[in-house]
Amino acid sequence: MPRNYILALDQGTTSSRAILFNHQGEPIGTAQQEFTQHFPHDGWVEHDAEEIWSSQCTVIRELLTQQQIDKRELAAVGITNQRETTVLWNRETGKPLHHAIVWQDRRTANLCSQLKQDGLDPTFREKTGLRLDPYFSGTKLKWLLDHIPAAREQAKRGQLAFGTIDSWLLWKLSNGRIHKTDTSNASRTLLCNIHTGQWDEELLEILDIPRQLLPEIAPSSSIFGEAELDCLNQVPIAALAGDQQAALFGQTCFDSDRAKNTYGTGCFLLRPSGPNAVASKHHLLTSLACSTDQQLRYAVEGSVFIGGAVIQWLRDQLKLIPSASDSETLAQSVSDNGGVYLVPAFAGLGAPHWDPHARGTICGLTRDSNAGHICRAALESIALQSADLLEAFNQDFGNPLEQLRVDGGAAKNNFLMQFQADIMQIPVVRPMITETTALGAAYLAGLATGFWKNCDSLESQWQIERRFDPQIGQQKAAELKYNWRRALERAKNWSE
Repeated sequence: MPRNYILALDQGTTSSRAILFNHQGEPIGTAQQEFTQHFPHDGWVEHDAEEIWSSQCTVIRELLTQQQIDKRELAAVGITNQRETTVLWNRETGKPLHHAIVWQDRRTANLCSQLKQDGLDPTFREKTGLRLDPYFSGTKLKWLLDHIPAAREQAKRGQLAFGTIDSWLLWKLSNGRIHKTDTSNASRTLLCNIHTGQWDEELLEILDIPRQLLPEIAPSSSIFGEAELDCLNQVPIAALAGDQQAALFGQTCFDSDRAKNTYGTGCFLLRPSGPNAVASKHHLLTSLACSTDQQLRYAVEGSVFIGGAVIQWLRDQLKLIPSASDSETLAQSVSDNGGVYLVPAFAGLGAPHWDPHARGTICGLTRDSNAGHICRAALESIALQSADLLEAFNQDFGNPLEQLRVDGGAAKNNFLMQFQADIMQIPVVRPMITETTALGAAYLAGLATGFWKNCDSLESQWQIERRFDPQIGQQKAAELKYNWRRALERAKNWSE
């Protein structure tokens, strides 16, 4: 039976998805299931790792049944995942010891502050390309080991396993036989030396993390093993990739002249720097990009914690809109934002501000302000945060970007994309296939198994769906950014 498809498992922050891709890189079927978000305390965000696994199994079976695809038609499986989310489980039982601590979680903010006071931030920055921030996995893992009775002793005896969501899914798919991760996910843990591509003993010692816990690091595009799930039995698992690096690969941004911004729960602007690790001087991050061989490749990244999630907030908490797609209509019901600025710092502020104590703020409300102004301000906040990132990128690289490739769920919002072009003053380009995170995982798995020949063949498949050119002048854009920064200052350092 010919192997005509790649199955991509896209495990995101709010849902698990399975997508089938053909030889042309076209998605031919999708299944999706949302899972529960847990908020046990202010600033804490958790997932049930078992529910993530269950939902992922459900969508795999649903998709293969819906498309009438036999597992023998699958050339490979590629996995892409929400990064930094931390799982600790028992190797013998395969059961997590605690809910997964999600990347948005802020519970280790004080620990990060203490490590900074101890003068350790330069050490972590130089070795990992990251900042000491609760965003990353290392301090989350330390918290679990510190707060679960006997966990550290069990870890030292080799009874426990740590992983980000890629490692957890790989473990479950292989029935507990394979404990690995890839370079892109490892580089987001605060534990990996990005210059060697390996776990760093000094950093492990600082955070008191036993080496026995950690998965083996492998290239993103490689044969990790075979699945043992009934409907995927013996199908090669040929790619692991953190979602943002996967999207960068799916957008065929293979050199530093290109960059992409993904509009998911958060927003993530990445620009590749090839074999050179660019150390940002403007509060961006340096991470390992997806690797197709043993050579390490790098990307500079700016992370916005709350992007599309602010639209969910309008829908679920404020009840301003019945569905996310209605945000565009409501925003366009007013001619401008009416002087209203919304800073969605629900989980603190990411790059380039890095303030875990910032909180959500709405400024400029008057008696005339209505739901349309608030909705418009929420959508504008997504673009304004991304514009802050672009300025930092242009300063770091020296050669400004001439256009931005976009993807993710909120990239389908035409109002948002037009405002993004306006506020950045550069064209914004949306591809025909916006599922670039899953596509990147599929591409990586396909390269590892010969489904696709090389990166040139992938680049030829990328096509523009729509281009958004700036429609306002530089002076108006500067005025909007000036007021945005005034609002930012009012949101910072709120939760002391």
